[in-house]
Amino acid sequence: MNTKENQPKITINNIESAEIIAGLKFKDEDRNLLLEGVNGYLNNYKKLRDIVISNDISPSQYFSPILPGMEIIIENKPIQTTSVTKIEKPEDLEELAFWSILELAYLIKNQKITSVELTKVYLGRLKRYDSILECTITITEELAMKQAEIADQEIKNGNYRGLLHGIPYGLKDLFAIPNYPTTWGATPFKDQMIDEIATIAKKLEDAGAILIAKLTLGALAWGDVWFGGQTKSPWNTDEGSSGSSAGSSAAVASGLVGFAIGTETYGSIISPSTRCGVTGLRPTFGRISRHGAMALCWSMDKISPICRTVEDCAIILDIIQGPDGKDLSVHDIPFNWDFSLNLHDIRIGYIESAFEEERENLIHDLQSLEVLRNLGCDLIPVKLPKIPSSNLSVILAAEAATAFDELTISKRDSELVRQVKDAWPNVFRQARFIPAVEYIKANRVRTLLMYDMKDIFDKIDVYIAPSSHENLLLTNLTGHPAVVVPNGFRENGLPTSITFTGNLFREDQVLIVAKAYQDKTNFHNRRPVVAIKEN
Repeated sequence: MNTKENQPKITINNIESAEIIAGLKFKDEDRNLLLEGVNGYLNNYKKLRDIVISNDISPSQYFSPILPGMEIIIENKPIQTTSVTKIEKPEDLEELAFWSILELAYLIKNQKITSVELTKVYLGRLKRYDSILECTITITEELAMKQAEIADQEIKNGNYRGLLHGIPYGLKDLFAIPNYPTTWGATPFKDQMIDEIATIAKKLEDAGAILIAKLTLGALAWGDVWFGGQTKSPWNTDEGSSGSSAGSSAAVASGLVGFAIGTETYGSIISPSTRCGVTGLRPTFGRISRHGAMALCWSMDKISPICRTVEDCAIILDIIQGPDGKDLSVHDIPFNWDFSLNLHDIRIGYIESAFEEERENLIHDLQSLEVLRNLGCDLIPVKLPKIPSSNLSVILAAEAATAFDELTISKRDSELVRQVKDAWPNVFRQARFIPAVEYIKANRVRTLLMYDMKDIFDKIDVYIAPSSHENLLLTNLTGHPAVVVPNGFRENGLPTSITFTGNLFREDQVLIVAKAYQDKTNFHNRRPVVAIKEN
């Protein structure tokens, strides 16, 4: 005999309602048969929720973009960069704020400027302009000055670590750094202290780079709104910088750091790099360890450099790539950068349909194609896979909701600033109604998409696409690398961009094409001096 305490909590009516959500319809006898088991699931859920799981614990399954039969580079070659000679220290040190890594490295290596001097330039600019741009969460001045002093002493003693030695940079504030908050840009975590150093920060520290700031991100890596306000584009401070790598892009564009580190899951490098007019590299999924970084979507999160030039991105990737034994999704595949790689040995395609439809910025994108043709490139028209990648967005929603399961259950999601339809609190709640079967099926379709992309890259090495194209979600799902560079300006002063997408683990090829385009244009050398002014 059932008592009130042991009566099922899920009823037949609940099952019928759930069928509608899942797009199914069962018979009455089927519903009666499954009722006991579904209530058993509910009991399992409750017991699982009693187990405390921190954000750094990943699922036991690991996504890999590598398909059977794919050719992988095994030879590891030393980095070959453009040579820089006979550069002198400028009279106005503020000029250094917009110089490339190669140029700054030349001055530091040859002791024409000290790391302390350069660090003070960037720190001064951070303090001067952050009230306008709202791109910084924490300025790590004490740590930066200590690191800069050590760098100068090492270089003076003849111990030069390489191109990043003594170069100040900023880190998106979802990476753990001891003794400083790691806020994830979100109110519930604004006082969070994580007593470890993220792998990427450790690799940069070992290379001698100087961490001067933890930069803003849209709360929990979406958009440009964080608990302190909205990060602005330095080109038009009436506009946000987009996100979620909002602060990283704004800080590089406005000369507040030598370079920055951001992340991308679905556009968090491409979009803010576009809005701020900087160069962003989204590496292949599995290229860089995410240990010590906030997890949002385990099968899509990628760590990325944001810089002034394409070659700066290559320099940083060479330092930060490779396994660490902690993020098991990372592959040990060499990245070989040689700036002299012949552009004409690379098969370049373009998404033909994307350059035929009427839209904003079409003229800039068509001009980008013309630049490459003038460089002697024979552009091959290509078509993206027919599988609609937009239907696979449930993968991101389900994984993100899992990463922040406790936030939803505890109702602390109400503390997040953005409480609209297209914001995490609502998306996390919606995702509770994604059936596990559909999530797994979406990942199987994702595999089909990966095979379709392999067919494309059997014919070409790199292709060009508008930065706001459906290509963005597609390639984030398949794990392909991309480089975004500025290619013009709108009437409101905001930059536009074009995106180059490459084959898996062939960042060298996509960087070469992007560099050739960038070297032939001058958009990346423009400075947002009008929008950046003191109050």
